[in-house]
Amino acid sequence: MKLKKSSLIFAIIGLGLLSNCGVYSFTGASISPDTKSISIQTFYNNASLGPSNMSVLFTESIRDYFQQNTSLELVDSNGDLQIDGFITNYTITPVAATSSAQNNGIDVSALSRITITVNASYINLKDPTFDFEKNFSFFKDYDNTIDLSSNEEAFVEEIFDQIILDIFNASVANW
Repeated sequence: MKLKKSSLIFAIIGLGLLSNCGVYSFTGASISPDTKSISIQTFYNNASLGPSNMSVLFTESIRDYFQQNTSLELVDSNGDLQIDGFITNYTITPVAATSSAQNNGIDVSALSRITITVNASYINLKDPTFDFEKNFSFFKDYDNTIDLSSNEEAFVEEIFDQIILDIFNASVANW
């Protein structure tokens, strides 16, 4: 009899923890139970450089991330939560110089850095105290001996993954 009571108590506690009452989830999202939808507008590419598909890649990636990590319904417009913005900068800069082995004396860069900056605005119609508009930036260093054109899309995706995580944490995870 004692075993049945303790099993019942553990079952009730377990169900309570797994029921996800809408305030907290295992992804770290703190979303009010009355928040039901999110709209994420197209992030346009205002950067002068970078792959031509960055706008589509970023927009679809951020939409997918929010759908996979929240229970919010993605709507075209007027969601309870609204995210929009644009890609503001894409730069490639030398990071580490190396000495040239040739007699011409020209030194080259051994490493370069791709940096992408995204401006995002977040509107929470249920609690405007969480609203923001700010820049999110991340970078990827790569060895100049590899072909950038063959690897650029993978580098951009890696950078976007971190920026999307930062936007998620700043918006629904409230970090």
